[in-house]
Amino acid sequence: MRHAIGVNTWVWRSPLSDAALAELVPRIAGWGFDVVELPVENPGDWDPARARALLADHGLAASVVLVMGEGRELVAADATTVLSTQDYLRHVVDVAEVVGSPVIAGPAYASVGRTWRMSDEERRTRYAELRDGLAPVAEHAAAAGIRVGLEPLNRYETSLLNTVDQALDALDGLPESCGIALDIYHMNIEETDVAAAVRRAGPRLVHVQVCANDRGAPGADHLDWPGFLAALDETGYDGPLVIESFTAENATIATAASVWRPLARTQDAIATDGLAFLRRVMR
Repeated sequence: MRHAIGVNTWVWRSPLSDAALAELVPRIAGWGFDVVELPVENPGDWDPARARALLADHGLAASVVLVMGEGRELVAADATTVLSTQDYLRHVVDVAEVVGSPVIAGPAYASVGRTWRMSDEERRTRYAELRDGLAPVAEHAAAAGIRVGLEPLNRYETSLLNTVDQALDALDGLPESCGIALDIYHMNIEETDVAAAVRRAGPRLVHVQVCANDRGAPGADHLDWPGFLAALDETGYDGPLVIESFTAENATIATAASVWRPLARTQDAIATDGLAFLRRVMR
């Protein structure tokens, strides 16, 4: 299957702004991308209506990712924190509706970097809390025709959801408006068989992010891309492949993602080399 290919603005900027988007979108379109992925770090960082018009002018679609920074928690948290996190996630859904993204994706369960040891019993409790906390967000998303993609992260960034199987367990009982967002970077760390894990995600798979195993350009790595793409085809996934990486120049994001060095000769090369490779491998 030929997938649309996108790139996340985190490759160059964080947080996103209207000015940064106005600079990036013409370049991204000129390189031949199909989708721009827009992070909602803080409500008001950028104007969704302005972004929608800018993307339309350049023939680009949008995808939207949520950001679970400090204080955003749906599990093991007080009621006030959970309510404010739900409000934030509903806001991200509203942004996605404006820009035309069919999905919001990310670790919509706990702040990135929050880890603790759990017994099996506590894990079951936390997954039940997650279902309760996510249910009203999923309802809001479904009303807008948008799906919520829960993203498993690697063990250094969360202790709650690291694998596809854990995500499926956590999602059990939630409606189809809740699914799984997969990032091959995290899968390369946590899954013993990446392609098999993709197949297990099956119809729950709603979004896919890609990069090299070190967060560089897709293809500059040891990953089995033909096997990965074949597994995606088996699930019936027809959404985009979005290149997600980060610049080491931004303290907050670089620290959260442990980006301590340049991952390609330039940030542009992460996008352009990755795009060229993905086009080749899909052919």
